[in-house]
Amino acid sequence: MLARREAMAADLVVVNHHLFFADVMLRDEGMAELLPACNTVIFDEAHQLPEVATLFFGDSISTAQVLDLARDARTEGMTNARDCLDLPIASKQLEKIAKDLRLAVGLDAGRFSYGQLLEKTEFLPALKLLADEITSFAALLETQAERAEGLEKCWQRALELVQRLAAWQKTGADGYVRWAEAFTHSLQLNSTPLDVAEIFKKQMGGHPRAWIFTSATLAVQGKFHHYCSELGLGEPDSACWESPFDYGTQAMLYAPLGMPEPNSYGYTDAVVDAAFPAVIAAGGGTFFLCTSLRAMRRTHELIKARLEDEGHDLPLLMQGEGSKNELLERFRHLGNAVLVGSQSFWEGVDVRGEALSLVVIDKIPFAPPDDPVLSARIEQMKQQGRNAFMEYQLPRAVINVKQGAGRLIRDETDRGVLMICDPRLLSKPYGRRVWQSLPPMKRTKELSDVINFFASR
Repeated sequence: MLARREAMAADLVVVNHHLFFADVMLRDEGMAELLPACNTVIFDEAHQLPEVATLFFGDSISTAQVLDLARDARTEGMTNARDCLDLPIASKQLEKIAKDLRLAVGLDAGRFSYGQLLEKTEFLPALKLLADEITSFAALLETQAERAEGLEKCWQRALELVQRLAAWQKTGADGYVRWAEAFTHSLQLNSTPLDVAEIFKKQMGGHPRAWIFTSATLAVQGKFHHYCSELGLGEPDSACWESPFDYGTQAMLYAPLGMPEPNSYGYTDAVVDAAFPAVIAAGGGTFFLCTSLRAMRRTHELIKARLEDEGHDLPLLMQGEGSKNELLERFRHLGNAVLVGSQSFWEGVDVRGEALSLVVIDKIPFAPPDDPVLSARIEQMKQQGRNAFMEYQLPRAVINVKQGAGRLIRDETDRGVLMICDPRLLSKPYGRRVWQSLPPMKRTKELSDVINFFASR
């Protein structure tokens, strides 16, 4: 509340995208406002907005929320309704049924389309059982709600979960896709809009003010069509400024020849074989950016074995061994480390100087085509007679490559090599669009050029 009062009195308020959209949702529901009214909204790192908007304009319910409710209600009952003997029994039963729904989709974590969920014979019965149990639990809480504010809050939460679960079970509305994500201990049911352009345009129309979208990676080949289309921005004023860095002398783009196809067996082994001489030439100071956790773990295992076999004394770090900030601090401090990471190290990371002088990208980071939201979007675009690959998948991959490449040169004195191992950069017509969107680095296909570049530092 103190932070909110200070925001209301301020001339300039800095928040993250999530808080901005949380405020938008609260205003839409006529409940309250978190942020003051303003004349100008500036979105930095605006390339992230479509994803954040999709999250907020959709809806979800998780078994973790059900477990939280059951535990909170049990605690409140022990304090304020000890004579209601049904409450602890019902809360334990609700917990069991919520956990059973998680188990109904199998033990493995992952994302599932609605069709895949229906193929799991235990899913629909477990879902109906949970819906019935939450309804009964809400009715029980209603009988105790007047006894304490905490019990009333639990009753309200139960009613909301009943409504959200019922909404998810209804036939999917046009323009929305139903899917689920299984985590280690919970299952989240999601309803996601396939297109946020109309919703976002409506939000902008409802709040007349200046809207400014800025990011180092919004443009694809200097154009903003993809981004403007995705957010329904029409034809806004736009401008693109070149970097102040001298990429021609400071950086080199290396695309090795002879790489196998990215989906072939042993591809990660080939990436490490191709990149290892460059890592040694750079004296460490390397980010390995992988497009999947499996590739990240395999890359780490292979590099560790090579360093030990060849007697190189370079520290090796991997995402997950500590927090992102801890790993980056160690990486900067060591000065000659190799850090193997996945999605969270592709952006928002700033390491200057020789501590980072080689960035290796294993593949062009296309979103996995079996992702339920992506596959539904592709299907929708096909039905509209549009080319989903060129209009949607490729521009997003280009923006992701630019984010990864942006880790390399962070100031006027940095020097380094960007190595993209994916052979499609050279063999496919769309590969040209990828590298033409990157900064104007020297380009090479020869390892000897990379070794000479590092030797000349």
